[in-house]
Amino acid sequence: MSQEPEDVKPKLNLNIAFDGTQITVKVKANMKFAKIFEAAEKRFGKDPGMMMVVLASLLFQQLHVSAIGTLRFTYEGNRVQPTQTPAELEMEDGDQIDAFLQQFDL
Repeated sequence: MSQEPEDVKPKLNLNIAFDGTQITVKVKANMKFAKIFEAAEKRFGKDPGMMMVVLASLLFQQLHVSAIGTLRFTYEGNRVQPTQTPAELEMEDGDQIDAFLQQFDL
């Protein structure tokens, strides 16, 4: 009898929707969303994590600079963090993530 090797790290097809467009990405369940978000932002033609936001507080004379992506992502209405994985969110094949443009109040 021939036995097929069991795929130790099965892949999921996740759908990411943004502005009326949907893409499908094939990911490992233990892959960090930071990598998934970067790929999605590139495919949607957005800057992947390269936007530099400078917030100056004149009151405290402080300057804060941080690198963030152009899009924000939600799953079942909850914000998805770049450090999370599909496995942590118990995602299944075919689940959808919604992407939104990041808005800033300066």
